[in-house]
Amino acid sequence: MTTQTYTVEGMTCGHCAAAVTRELGLVPGVSDVTVDVDAGTVAVTAVQPPDDDVVSAAVAEAGYTVTGRR
Repeated sequence: MTTQTYTVEGMTCGHCAAAVTRELGLVPGVSDVTVDVDAGTVAVTAVQPPDDDVVSAAVAEAGYTVTGRR
């Protein structure tokens, strides 16, 4: 398992966190998603290193924007 943390713009509440978690949970290979709304980050744990483009697309589907990777 490997975990990668991304900075996400626009998340402000629990609903935001739930939407991002739901979309990222649909990505094949993702086993865990941890959203920190206050920090504006999302940690994605997957079997293989997460594909940044796939993560960005899933976050965009939820209505938010990945602005970086930590």
